[in-house]
Amino acid sequence: MQDPTYKIFLCDFINPQTEKKATLVRNGAIVLKKQNGHQNQCFYKIDEKGEEKSILPKYFNKQSVEVVQMTKLLALPAFFDMHFHWVQDGVCLKPKISLLDWLKKYTWPYEAKFKNKKFSSHKAYEFSKLLTKVGTLGGACYSSIHSNALEDAFKNFLGDFLIGNVIMTINSPKYLCMKSGETATLIRKMITKYQGRYALTPRFALSVDAPLMRELGDYIKKKKIFVQTHLSETKVEIKAVLDLYKEFMGFEKVKTYTEIYDKCKLIGPRSLFGHGIYLSSKELSILKKKKAWIAHCPTSNAPIKDKGLGSGLFDFKKIESAGVNWVLASDVGGGPYLSMFDVIESFVSQNKKKLISSATYTKGLFHSTLKSAEFLGLKKTHGNLDRGKYANMIFVESPSVRDNEKSEEVLKKIISKNKLNRKKYNEMVYYTYYKGHEVYNSRSR
Repeated sequence: MQDPTYKIFLCDFINPQTEKKATLVRNGAIVLKKQNGHQNQCFYKIDEKGEEKSILPKYFNKQSVEVVQMTKLLALPAFFDMHFHWVQDGVCLKPKISLLDWLKKYTWPYEAKFKNKKFSSHKAYEFSKLLTKVGTLGGACYSSIHSNALEDAFKNFLGDFLIGNVIMTINSPKYLCMKSGETATLIRKMITKYQGRYALTPRFALSVDAPLMRELGDYIKKKKIFVQTHLSETKVEIKAVLDLYKEFMGFEKVKTYTEIYDKCKLIGPRSLFGHGIYLSSKELSILKKKKAWIAHCPTSNAPIKDKGLGSGLFDFKKIESAGVNWVLASDVGGGPYLSMFDVIESFVSQNKKKLISSATYTKGLFHSTLKSAEFLGLKKTHGNLDRGKYANMIFVESPSVRDNEKSEEVLKKIISKNKLNRKKYNEMVYYTYYKGHEVYNSRSR
């Protein structure tokens, strides 16, 4: 059957615009128009949107129109998850006492399993299904050290993902320790093969020797390569990193964690640092000057009683005052659930307990959609439901209508209802559409 020229979705929708503004339309219509793609593969972009009563009559006499009734459902742009470890899905709910202990006891032994090609391939397929189920169609992803696991992720994940194999040459278990020379060769090969989709991924400074970090920084200096790594997640980690790097030539006088990455030429507008909880003013100044970004992971940083690692509260107001951009992320498996709805709720709830009212659901949605697209260089084509954007959308249950309601109130109803039973966040999406094609349907499970 030939794909129609137009698809019209009749539904409510919320379209994020800024940190403080998201447009709510009840009884709306979203019109998609077919585009011709590579090898006659068609896709859809958003052509217009608005109230059903004003849009639908325009298409009564047009040929090749499909009307999709999404009764009692609400559309949102698909999510970006800007920091997650697909090879840690099996340890999300393991007991968490501290970051380094959790890594040694659960995470690293589990990641070692991905050396097995059959295991890795199966897990990549399963995880790709989970991504579409929770409505995540892009982001920044950490794989294991193994090249086969990296390639499995690229083969299976649907959407716009940066992926990199973690680099571990020191302070790592023998079964995950890489040789510096072989690592540099592997990375050059992967950059050549995957181009802009590959992200240079030192696990953190604690697991990579300084000479290799510098070599990699020099290699990518003139290339448009994204960099992702961890920065200042815990105070224990920071002290361990500084103690280690003082033993390397040229780093004897380094005072901060951020300076290490700076000396290695790994900080720039394509650099994304996970966590960034304990950053000094000097470090923030470096990040601002180099236009680097931070991936905030509220569910991972949350208290241990809330299934996080207890790393601390990210001070987003301080980060914004310093002029540093940030985005939201699940940090699976440090974070317990992959759904970005869970992440947004955690962001709002943790700050609410500190009486920080500017942490809103609107802000959370923006930082997991349009703001994330900006970092990836996709803002013109992704991130919300504006005309000309790819039709990457999710549909969730629409709350009951009240007079004079605001988008923030509706988002709160949608997201907060599962905060006492967080497993349900992974079940919230009814449909996921990628470039206008259905890729997940809850009713066909």
